[in-house]
Amino acid sequence: MEGYFSDAGLFLVDTVLGLYTLIVLLRFMLQLTRADFYNPLSQFIVKVTNPPLARLRRIVPGLWGIDLAAIILLLVLESLRLSLTTFMFGHTPRLAGVLILSIGELLKLAVYVVIFSIFVRALLSWVSTGVHHPMAHLLNSFTEPLLAPARRLLPATGGVDLSPIIIFIALTLVLKLLVQPLLDVGRMLL
Repeated sequence: MEGYFSDAGLFLVDTVLGLYTLIVLLRFMLQLTRADFYNPLSQFIVKVTNPPLARLRRIVPGLWGIDLAAIILLLVLESLRLSLTTFMFGHTPRLAGVLILSIGELLKLAVYVVIFSIFVRALLSWVSTGVHHPMAHLLNSFTEPLLAPARRLLPATGGVDLSPIIIFIALTLVLKLLVQPLLDVGRMLL
């Protein structure tokens, strides 16, 4: 019976902290790319993440247009999630392992968010009815800063946009060459 409760607790910790971490990460990434702030989805993300960020910003100022309070909140949330799940497995986590693993997991999540966003944008471009949806506008304003430089690298292909393929390849390399080594080192030190 105890195994059922620990499994349910692990699920709750992973789900609740994981979802909130995703929402805070989305806010940070939308700010970073200067995506449409007045979009209804953006406004929802701002309202949900504002309480802890407003308090944290009193202590941690931004730097060069980067929201350091959001980065610290992300690290705290992911470290808490990893520490709690490690405790639930009966181990005592080490701080260095938790921090490195948190950075790796956050980078991995950010890469997956970008890949998913570009993929959904490409799918919506095939279906003209989704172009006027607020989600489509937000995806365009979020992904365009990434796709525009890739378009400049490619020759004109007669109406077919191959820039997502370049971004997918670059992000896969980031996952393999940067994120995976961080995750491996973090797991070793955990």
